[in-house]
Amino acid sequence: MQTEEQRVEAAVREAVPRVLGALVRRHGQFAACEDAVQEALLAASAQWPRDGVPDDPAAWLLTVAGRRLVDAWRSESARVRREEQDALDVPGPVTGVDDSLPLLLLCCSPLLTPPAQLALTLRAVGGLTTAEIAAALLQPEATVAQRISRAKARLQGERFALPPAEELPERLRVVRQVVYLVFTEGHAATSGASVSRRELTADALHLARLLVALVPDDPESAGLLALLLLTDARRDARVDERGELVPLLEQDRSRWDARQIEEGVALLTRTLGTGPVGPYQLQAAIAAVHDEAATAEQTDWPQILALYDVLSRIDPGPVVALNRAVAVAMVHGPRAGLALLGELAGDERLARTHRLDAVRAHLLEQAGEREAAREAYALALRRTRNLQEQRYLAGRAAALD
Repeated sequence: MQTEEQRVEAAVREAVPRVLGALVRRHGQFAACEDAVQEALLAASAQWPRDGVPDDPAAWLLTVAGRRLVDAWRSESARVRREEQDALDVPGPVTGVDDSLPLLLLCCSPLLTPPAQLALTLRAVGGLTTAEIAAALLQPEATVAQRISRAKARLQGERFALPPAEELPERLRVVRQVVYLVFTEGHAATSGASVSRRELTADALHLARLLVALVPDDPESAGLLALLLLTDARRDARVDERGELVPLLEQDRSRWDARQIEEGVALLTRTLGTGPVGPYQLQAAIAAVHDEAATAEQTDWPQILALYDVLSRIDPGPVVALNRAVAVAMVHGPRAGLALLGELAGDERLARTHRLDAVRAHLLEQAGEREAAREAYALALRRTRNLQEQRYLAGRAAALD
């Protein structure tokens, strides 16, 4: 059963993209609308826990945000009459129109640099805090905050509509990356009491479905949806009945969502071979190999390694390299994986996460180096801000004492 705090958070997360989209559609001025929505959220955080979530949270937020716009525009003497009249005409109830995808495409405007596109859309559509965005992008928080502020200013006056056809492919590339990052933060939360945040994974799946509906013939968009389905299918098995984290190879596979696996595999099968193979299709194929193995022992690790070899050539990066090292260890032994981790030790992007230390700890444990493994678990423990992961890492370290 949800607590009142969880009900408030869920209502806000569902409503924010619709409210922001409705305001931007009506008034333009992205930065002013986003500021007004943030002020409405502050009002909701004070009132809803005390009085309860309103029957129509989106309409409540839209009304309050509209009034905040009035207040802001009243302070601007040069434009006060025209904009006050416009803003006083507060929109009625939020319609059934889903503005999430147009809002996402607006945030991916070519006026912005790719890093700014990512940061702004994670904030406006994904609802992530600046700290969460910084963690997801492996970047300093101050840099991300400055980037978001500048991006909002650049979008001032931009039209709220689907982009022209010639701009769509490039915007879709960024949109896919943003949706994937939202999902990743939901699947493996960087902070908080739970290892996952279902509201974020649900948002990402919703956006991915909208994307596929917009461009049904785009193989990478379909690959992204397949990847999210095949990964989210394991969600319930990631934590046991005591609330403790369970590694992939130790999970109860009867708790995996067979319906999601079937949909993801069917989507991937229908997509592969219909166009250039991109990183999302490859990651979906890796996820499918895991999901289709009846037991952990039956996992086809050589096939997974072969897929990572291709992925590391077409979309290299520290996270791909880290995951490939795991596959190498499963095929050729832990010391082969550890050798690859040594090459990643100097990567500043991985220095901001605990994942490199956690993987090193597992491989050292498999190699029989108990003391070194315990130290690596302890280092990973100090670097993660997620409480469930902290308990898991502490337990692994304690077991080696």
